[in-house]
Amino acid sequence: MNKLSNKTKGIICILLSAFCFSGMSSFINLSGDLPVPQKVFFRNLVALFCASAVLLKNHQPFKPTKGCLKYHFLRSSVGLLGVFGNFYATTHMAHTADAAMLNKLSPFATLIFCALFLKEKVKPKQAVAIVIAFIGAMFVIKPTLSNVELVPSLAGFIGGVSAGAAYTTVRHMANKGENGRFTVFFFSAFSVAVTAPYLIFNYHPMTPQQLFYLFMVGVCAAGGQFAITAAYTFAPSSEISIYDYSNIIFTAIEGYFFLGHQIPDVLSIVGYFIICLMAVWMFIYNNKSTELKKQ
Repeated sequence: MNKLSNKTKGIICILLSAFCFSGMSSFINLSGDLPVPQKVFFRNLVALFCASAVLLKNHQPFKPTKGCLKYHFLRSSVGLLGVFGNFYATTHMAHTADAAMLNKLSPFATLIFCALFLKEKVKPKQAVAIVIAFIGAMFVIKPTLSNVELVPSLAGFIGGVSAGAAYTTVRHMANKGENGRFTVFFFSAFSVAVTAPYLIFNYHPMTPQQLFYLFMVGVCAAGGQFAITAAYTFAPSSEISIYDYSNIIFTAIEGYFFLGHQIPDVLSIVGYFIICLMAVWMFIYNNKSTELKKQ
């Protein structure tokens, strides 16, 4: 990659991350009707080993930056809620692409939380994009009592919003100089500690195939996490974040070929279009704003 620009490297890494996370969604679905806490445990157990190995390899300490411990607990709590919401939606919704799309509300939620808690200004055009994106989410959720997927849809929505809250906390800690690798480690360790008691008292036996699928959930999650971290070290989010929405395309393709020819309904496709359109609009707007600041 030496001959590639940093922006190109960032795009490649974020596409790899999107592919990994789409694979995670597919393996969650393939693992069958196992309890969500059990799936979350194995997802984070693999990530814990990966994060520990990376810290050891780089001779970095297994301790937080001064003043960040309470934010690690906050980030891990809302982050774990986000993972539960996403896993529940992925397991119980007919189309994994719907669950993936609801998870992609996190950038819009991050803007809101950054404005509320970090006092970062949300500009009028960004506010409009947020409102329209959440309207798009309603097309995916279809909030009527006749919708048999209402609960998993709402879980996916809460998962996306919680992920936005987690990213806001990560941003705050990064501003304080916290090591991103340790953040991944702490979240993984916290998640394993919280979900382990469930396995002790309510473990559901698994076939070797299910165990393999859950192992792959963890591998894909770790790969996606480290790839997206690398992406944002190569280039700012304003230049590459839009490529993360390729996750929806990857998830839809995998759903069709590997999960029983899944095809989203018309309302969901309308919701996809609205949310992705707002993401593109914000991407263009943020790029223009960055260029104006440089002038």
